Amino acid sequence: MSFLQDFHFIRPAWLLLIPVALGIWWTRRSIDDPLRAWRKVVDPELLTAMTLGADARSKWRGLGPLVAILIGIVAVAGPTWRPEPSPFADDPAPAMVLLKADKTMDLSDLSPSRMERARLKVTDFAKARPGEPMGLIAYSGSAHLVLPPTRDTGAVAEMASHINPEIMPKEGDDPSKALDLAVNTLAKTGGGVIVIADTVDSSAMTALKDFRSKHRLPVHILGIARPDTPEMDALKEASRALGGSLVPMTADTSDVESLARKVAGVPRMVAAKDGKVRWAEAGWNLTPVLALLVLVSFRKTRSEIQEGPAS
Repeated sequence: MSFLQDFHFIRPAWLLLIPVALGIWWTRRSIDDPLRAWRKVVDPELLTAMTLGADARSKWRGLGPLVAILIGIVAVAGPTWRPEPSPFADDPAPAMVLLKADKTMDLSDLSPSRMERARLKVTDFAKARPGEPMGLIAYSGSAHLVLPPTRDTGAVAEMASHINPEIMPKEGDDPSKALDLAVNTLAKTGGGVIVIADTVDSSAMTALKDFRSKHRLPVHILGIARPDTPEMDALKEASRALGGSLVPMTADTSDVESLARKVAGVPRMVAAKDGKVRWAEAGWNLTPVLALLVLVSFRKTRSEIQEGPAS
């Protein structure tokens, strides 16, 4: 997850108070203006020449309470960009593997076939995460949960070895259905998603962008395609639509090791009562700034000290 992609407010309705606060401040500023009556009868340029520079200083001091109020509203709105981590630090986040099983995966431009290469990469990924939760979804024109996240990664690799286009009930290339299924499966725990595919159909791009606008699940793609091909270009476009990363297939295991590190960096999330992800509060970080502004607003100017209390 990245800051820019995941930044949002937990309680955005509080931000509606910002125009209210600005309106109240402007009204109060006009009422407290000691020259308000003079401004109605004296030319503005002449009035400026007749007043001392302390008026400009008082205007800046009047901004302090406004800034403090605006910061307070933002803090209460709950700015956040990261999920609340699980209190169990040693409990790794699950990884859900989405394995494409459409007929294009049977092509043999990658020996012995794209499908076989993809299955071997699932096995390598399972070996890179021994004992860490891992699940499997097979998709083509439809999506099917093969195994929910389990610590028996060997079982996931074994099930992946039996997946092929012939067993899929519907032909096609619809990764969005697999992503929705992954979201539902990982709803209470969070985790990462690895899509293993040879390409993504152009008609699916809109659905992928829509998925990203609704969900913040980190998605990474392992490309089972040759570099500088239309298939790889489609995978790059898909990774941009999902706001994730694309890892090209390699002859060794460096590709799956890279993916394992990416997934390991995703903290296990804490689910709220409604099953959605609970995001960590970050508004409290604004408290020191708010306290400093409040303290400064209490400081008296030299003229206020000399005047003293009214007799």
